[in-house]
Amino acid sequence: MRTDVYQKITNQIVAALEQGVRPWHQPWEAEHSAGRITRPLRANGVAYQGINVLMLWSAALEKGYAAPIWMTFKQALELKAHVRKGEQGSLVVYADKIIRTETDAKTGEESEHAIPFMKGYTVFNVEQIEGLPEHYYGKPQAQPEPVQRIERAESFLDATGANIVHGGSRACYVISTDKIHMPYIDFFRDAESYYAVRVHETVHWTRHESRLNRDFGRKRFGDEGYAMEELVAELGSAFLCADLALTPEVREDHASYIASWIKVLKNDRRAIFTAASHAQRAADFLHGLNSATGTEGASDVAA
Repeated sequence: MRTDVYQKITNQIVAALEQGVRPWHQPWEAEHSAGRITRPLRANGVAYQGINVLMLWSAALEKGYAAPIWMTFKQALELKAHVRKGEQGSLVVYADKIIRTETDAKTGEESEHAIPFMKGYTVFNVEQIEGLPEHYYGKPQAQPEPVQRIERAESFLDATGANIVHGGSRACYVISTDKIHMPYIDFFRDAESYYAVRVHETVHWTRHESRLNRDFGRKRFGDEGYAMEELVAELGSAFLCADLALTPEVREDHASYIASWIKVLKNDRRAIFTAASHAQRAADFLHGLNSATGTEGASDVAA
């Protein structure tokens, strides 16, 4: 089961990348929640995290779902609803562990060891289910001009304490100086694009040794370690943009990474799980610096 889950999800993401598609960007084209970006939600309204976000966003794109809510077959029955005949569910996963007791052959002493494993289960989008209460199907009202959402992004990013240097034409994080370099906001086509790029660079900022100390052994520009860090920043910024109601910015300088991501994922079926796990940690870390904003980060599957 474990191998099947890792390989199945990795194969799905590689297939999308080989078509030039970033599956973590696509739900906005599918107009989730009347155009407002959101993470996939459980039946109780709690957002999915980590690799499950990518899996359900990808499923929503493939099957054309606009609703962000997912539930199990049993949960639908408990709500006196039913999954339509012939509907196929989507896979989500969670981490668990079993405790194994071992006896030392020499001393006779017993010791317990926790063995982690991953389990999968099936969920259905509410658009596959009939008979649910109306609020499960209704889309939230479209938001007015996103002034408030941009203010929230500004507050969120300022609360991190990251050192921002404005000027020039390139956005990047320089680890040797621990500074994020950003063009002035006037150089972006709109404010949302500016904040989306800044979120991406702020995820890179979390890799510093004084924060999450994230290091994939990158030695030169374009190697697998470099590609892995860039993939973490891509996923982390996608998660945070969803939380902040921003549309991720697809930057031209990132197009070349797709080939390197495919190589990394094909060489290691667990790489996307690792990247999603690190991305979730980065998102959680930044949410943790934002207690005053009322946003919360929650951990999910750690592969």
